[in-house]
Amino acid sequence: MATMTLPAQLTSVALGIAFVANRAIAEGLPPKRVAEIELAVEEALVNICHYAYRHKVGDVEVRCTRDGAHQFRIEFIDAGEPFNILALPPTDLTADIDQRPLGGLGALLIRSLVDKITYRRTGNRNILQLVVQLPL
Repeated sequence: MATMTLPAQLTSVALGIAFVANRAIAEGLPPKRVAEIELAVEEALVNICHYAYRHKVGDVEVRCTRDGAHQFRIEFIDAGEPFNILALPPTDLTADIDQRPLGGLGALLIRSLVDKITYRRTGNRNILQLVVQLPL
């Protein structure tokens, strides 16, 4: 397992992306897949920076692991406000742009870039996990 803890600030997002990308490359993921992972990680980190700690300063821990099922797992752990990305309703892309509520496209983007997403709240911590299948 590789772990990095960052301030939940936009200035830290690039460091988090680079950390995960380096781990993904080390696990043998091809460049196109690494680029997709980078985009998903960016969206997840930006959301944590904007919304997890609305009235206080906090950190986000980023963990990368490989499991026996040939999966690369990225976890984002923060002690901010509870937020379950999986509870968001599906975005209606057929509605006119001026009729759609703001937001929601980031969750859709993350879902489209990884193989699986899980969320759990343990104590006062949000744990968002993105799973990417590794090449055999």
